[in-house]
Amino acid sequence: MRNIIIIHGCPSSKEKALNPETRHYDKEWMPWLKSTLTKKGLKVELPQMPHPWAPVYADYKRRFEKLSVNEDTILIGHSCGCAFLVRWLGESKTKISKLILVAPWIIPAETNEIRKKFYGFKIDKSIPNRVKEIVMFISDDEVEEGKESLKILHNAIGGKVIELTGRGHFTFKHMGTKEFPELLKLILP
Repeated sequence: MRNIIIIHGCPSSKEKALNPETRHYDKEWMPWLKSTLTKKGLKVELPQMPHPWAPVYADYKRRFEKLSVNEDTILIGHSCGCAFLVRWLGESKTKISKLILVAPWIIPAETNEIRKKFYGFKIDKSIPNRVKEIVMFISDDEVEEGKESLKILHNAIGGKVIELTGRGHFTFKHMGTKEFPELLKLILP
């Protein structure tokens, strides 16, 4: 059975992450997508990743590997969740159906040692040999580091790039909606 796993992005601080009013990394389009797909009979996981304001790959990996991933799985990442999925696919050599990266991020801030370690890995260029389809979403008004992150990932693993207008970093603040129909169309037959 096809299953979908969505890995959220990383908030900028612990305070923002823990405050329900300012927290957005596990909200926005992700619960909408999960709810919509679940109603269609698909199994969707949206795991809460450990301390995402200070992501540690080994901790993410421990949490992620409790989930079932196989050749029918669709993996979706947002922002730093994309870096985690690319690294995990490179290390695990797992075959999957689809990899969808939304506003992918792989460039750490120069002053953030934790993020440098999280993003500091060599991208396995053989990932496309084990993934049937790779799609990356970017917005025309994403910040330059985001656009550069997409270029780095696309140059390494290829795939289809979908550029949308006025979506920023694909958060409610930038999109103005919790719905993401373009992503939904990539999943539903």
